Parts: sequence; structure tokens; C-alpha cells
Amino acid sequence: MKPFSLFSAAIAISAALAGPLVAQDIASDVTPAADFAVGPQYDTNHVYVAPDQFDTFVASFQATFGGTTSPQGQFQVTPTTSKTKSQLVLTPAGTISVFGFMTPVPYPFGAERTGYLVSDIDAAAASAVAHGATRLVDTFPDPIGRDVVVQWPGGVNMQLYTHTKKPSVTPLESVPENRIYLTADAADAFVTSWSGFAHAEVTSDMPDADGAGIGMPGTTYRQISLTSGYGDMLVIVTDGQLPWPYGRDMMGYEVADLGATLDRARAAHVETLVAPHKAGARMSAMVQFPGGHIAEIHSAGGKS
Repeated sequence: MKPFSLFSAAIAISAALAGPLVAQDIASDVTPAADFAVGPQYDTNHVYVAPDQFDTFVASFQATFGGTTSPQGQFQVTPTTSKTKSQLVLTPAGTISVFGFMTPVPYPFGAERTGYLVSDIDAAAASAVAHGATRLVDTFPDPIGRDVVVQWPGGVNMQLYTHTKKPSVTPLESVPENRIYLTADAADAFVTSWSGFAHAEVTSDMPDADGAGIGMPGTTYRQISLTSGYGDMLVIVTDGQLPWPYGRDMMGYEVADLGATLDRARAAHVETLVAPHKAGARMSAMVQFPGGHIAEIHSAGGKS
């Protein structure tokens, strides 16, 4: 059986998708990077659940955010032997790739947070390395493209992929944020590396963000917001001493009506771990889906 990429495995079966200083020194030695991003609608959060909870998780995520799913299939999505259930959930608030492995998961798969579509996989991988990333899995082929897994300063794992034939996906109504928890030891190095590679713009760098946003009201922490062609990113800089479930979430989803979204979530057996609360300029909640996946959900402008 030929291996598919993690995102490709799901996208191939969907007719709708016929489709601080060290990093600065590294980046200063290279020519300014090309921008290989294609668009945030092609970027997915990778969610791993037990195979017996796969269908329940998919149904609950779709019920919460709306949208559609690709047909479910079983594939080898890694360059070495494995087998997993695979399916996309395409919602107006962001797309996820769901995997339910029926075999052990080969290293280092399962630790990558996202899959990002790039226009040139070889050039993108080289640029990532030039900007401080390390290849964890060298570029490997799949029947409809090629893939690479990289790790950024701070231990942030991502997959980059490309397709031989460019897919076409409707733009998102709201772009989810990739929520990255780091200590001060790694935060600046990560931001420098990622910004150089992704042409990311730092839209805000708050040294005293409201600690309510990480379950610690009455305290402050550093919060860095970035945006790029790969979507939005929130770097949460703390001492690492976080109350559960903070740090277990990988994505934050923006919705128009937080209350209505949480009502739909509860009806779909999603547990609210942290009730809606004001955190800076947003109303935020933390939820856990069947299968254990944890996410942040928020509405902009403090609207509940």
C-alpha cells in the first residue's frame, strides 16, 4: 500500500477538495525567504483519537462548528508501515484532519500540531531549516504529493505538504489560531524563526496580558500574536506552571456567538472544562470533545 500524507489521506477522498539570538543569526545569513504559504483554508489541526471514538468525535466537532466532512477511509499515512482511519472535518471556523490509528503510531507522528500546504516542498523545507527548524522526517512522497515534518525552536512540530495538483477549498469565515505555549527560554527564538520562514507579522506583543486567559486571574503573562499566509498564531509565554487544561489545547476557534456554539457542543456530548469568561478583548471557553481533544473557543470583542 502506498503511503499518503496526513492531510493528503483525507483530502484525496473528498470530492470537495479535488483538493532569540541564535535564530536571528541563522536567519541573517540567508537570502530573505520566499513565501510558500497557499492559504489558511488548506491548513489543518491534526487530531489523533482512539479508533473506537473516531466517529463520535467527528460528529461532535461537526455539530459544534457546522460544515461538512470528507468520506472516511483507512490508509497508510506515514512513510513506514501503519494503518489509520482518516477523515477531514471542514468547518467555517477551521479544518481538522482526524486520525484513529489501528496500529502503533510510528515516531514522530502524533506530536505534530498542524499540516500546512506549501507551494514548493523542497524550497519550503530548505527555508525552514535555514530559519532554525530541524527536519524530524525528511521529505517523503505520497501518491498525490510530498511531505516533511519539521520542529521549530521550543519543540514545536509541524508538517508541511504539497500536492501535485493544487486543491481548491473555500476560504474560511474565521481563521483559527495556532496556540503555542513556550517559556521565555524559547519564545523569542521561535518567533524569529517562524516569522522569517512564514513572513509572519507580529500584530501584538503584550508583556502583561490578562492571566485569566490561561486560568490564572490576577496574574499576567506575555502574549504574542502573529499572522501570516498560514493563518493566525498565539504564542503564550509563561513559566510553564499552568493549571489544567491550559497547554493541552493546540487551537483556538473564533465564533460569532459563543453561547450558541457551547449549547451545540453540550448537545453533542462536548464537556465545557472552563466556563465562558472575559480574557482581554475576548470571551473564551475551554472544551473537551469525545476522545479527549481539547480546544479553546472564543468570540471577538468580548461578545458572549
